[in-house]
Amino acid sequence: MKKIIFGLIILGLTIQTYGQIKTEELSEVVISATNYKYLNKVGLENASIPVALLEQKVASFKLKDADFYTDEYDTYEVSFYIPDGYILASYDGQGNILRTAERFKDVTLPRPVIESVARTYPGWTFAKDVYLVNYYDQGLAGKITKRYKIVLKKDNDRIRVKCDEQGNFI
Repeated sequence: MKKIIFGLIILGLTIQTYGQIKTEELSEVVISATNYKYLNKVGLENASIPVALLEQKVASFKLKDADFYTDEYDTYEVSFYIPDGYILASYDGQGNILRTAERFKDVTLPRPVIESVARTYPGWTFAKDVYLVNYYDQGLAGKITKRYKIVLKKDNDRIRVKCDEQGNFI
């Protein structure tokens, strides 16, 4: 009886090991980043989380899978919205980003902007801010402009300042 039970255990283990040895060749996977220029220019590492998530969504949008896509048009205008802001993106027929116009309210300001404004306007507090981005694809390197419109408050006084991403006032 012991020999039968021992034989069944060994038979059961050998069947399992045989099933794990099967090899299969996988098909080739091609990864392409069609809008890498846009992602490189917007610089996601310094952006606040909602801005970075929406910019990634714009870059990974598959135009050819959209319901409104047809081969008849050369450009497509697509809008992306979140409660904090929006991006209006223009795509060519292949799904590449040609240009964007972006606007976000009350984002986390980058450190150079905060330090520059605090140094220039001591005692003032940040009341509101708007982050504006314009991207234009120009061949190998796209052109991008980033601006911040900030409302500062001190007692009953308010002032508006504009600066770029390095904290230089405009």
